[in-house]
Amino acid sequence: MPVAEAAGAVLAHTLHAGARVLKKGRVLDAADLAALAAAGFAEVIAARLDAGDLDEDAAAATVATALAGPGVRVAAAHTGRANLFATAGGVVRVDAAAIGRANQLDEAVTVATVADDAPTAAGAMVATVKIIPFAAPRALVDAAAVAASAAVTVRPWRPRRAGLVLTKVADTADRALDRVAAAQRERLTRVDATLVRELRVPHTAAAVADALATLAADGVELMLALGASAIMDRRDVIPAAVERAGGVVERLGMPVDPGNLLMLGRLGAATVIGVPGCARSLRRSGFDWVLEHVCADLPIDGAALAGLGVGGLLEEIAARPTPRDDAGPTPAPPAIAAIVLAAGRASRMGANKLLAEVDGAPIVRHAVDAALASRARPVVVVTGNQAEAVAAALADRPVTIVHNPDFAAGMSTSLRAGLAAIGAVDGALVCLGDMPRVTAAHLDALCAAFAPGHGAGIVVPTFERKRGNPVLWARRYFAEMAGLSGDVGARALLERHADDVLAVAVDDPGVLIDVDTPAALAALRAT
Repeated sequence: MPVAEAAGAVLAHTLHAGARVLKKGRVLDAADLAALAAAGFAEVIAARLDAGDLDEDAAAATVATALAGPGVRVAAAHTGRANLFATAGGVVRVDAAAIGRANQLDEAVTVATVADDAPTAAGAMVATVKIIPFAAPRALVDAAAVAASAAVTVRPWRPRRAGLVLTKVADTADRALDRVAAAQRERLTRVDATLVRELRVPHTAAAVADALATLAADGVELMLALGASAIMDRRDVIPAAVERAGGVVERLGMPVDPGNLLMLGRLGAATVIGVPGCARSLRRSGFDWVLEHVCADLPIDGAALAGLGVGGLLEEIAARPTPRDDAGPTPAPPAIAAIVLAAGRASRMGANKLLAEVDGAPIVRHAVDAALASRARPVVVVTGNQAEAVAAALADRPVTIVHNPDFAAGMSTSLRAGLAAIGAVDGALVCLGDMPRVTAAHLDALCAAFAPGHGAGIVVPTFERKRGNPVLWARRYFAEMAGLSGDVGARALLERHADDVLAVAVDDPGVLIDVDTPAALAALRAT
């Protein structure tokens, strides 16, 4: 349509009108039209809504509001997308049939969620609604809202008092038991439970039964028993101890790997879990699923465990014996995205440091070009402060730009926005936009060391034993990352998951060099 007639229309493509960047989806006003005309545009490609249409943001907000059940909040819609977040930590329940009905109505409306029964943290994204065109008919939007009504809920953790029984044999080292206990304490913290008592006893049915009776007398609601050796059958030490203490073994074994050798039982009002040996580490197993359901007050019994076979193969383990070692062709390399955080306020700099030039280009472009030259895809850039200027500096780069309107609340909000935009990947490189000396070689070295299925789930670069950036994170940490708050980024998680961190030494200090002050910028330019 002619520029002069485009007031109130929705711009179909991003345009640069002099110093003004007009983004796709913008509703054009008189100032925009004047800028376009001054820049020599005679016409634009734009859309006008029909009678009865809802614009993309109103449509997304309508469906998302209907979709949100208890424990879920809806964020403000932007560019046709409305995201839904957990209001508290817990387990996400998804009505898959309802989501399917909503998505089948028309390709204009899309609803995506995390997996049913996925654990989540407070503030983590659990679903998103995206309207594909710039508008959708109100009747369609209303139908989608009805189809998806309350289809996503979060069952919050209910605080519980837990007890832990560890058995030992003659050569069991106290240090090994200390590590096992620490892992279970961390697990319980994640589900808002408290380890109130730990007992270490000989690996006999009589000793374990006495320990369970002691926990019952203390009013413990959740009892965890982890033996010095794995549970082999119902006559083994831990199942026998449950029955000797007056309890019932509901099921021994579950079709989830790792986690096959789990036992579920009851002792009075308490749930008793015979913990499989894989839970000695914090890597996810069938035990986590059971623990999460118990702590979210979700029904869990032998029949529920028996139904977990589809999807129960959680991960391959490197040390498996044959025949798994010979099981088919080499798997494809993991899919890794890059998130470049470019939203900061640069309060110590006095100006937007990302736009300062080094070696003839803005600092942010160096960071983005390194990501684009690496094997990581997609490359997502999160903007905030002076978003239009940062986007303009990257206008000719094949990246996905995501604006974070909450950037002033800290780096965690930008990290959350980036994670929401990368799609289904195995891992994400979290890159800082103010590190112009990071290279594609650095990024590819981290990718090469990445092994999301069996360790090396967090990969960090080091120079002369000093930890740098960026950091490569496996998908299993995304929910925790999305639940962070403030301006600390994901640093806190590095300590929490220290056993999963792999350091990769690099041969230059670029992974340590960022630009936070005018002095740092001057030093960078001087070198």
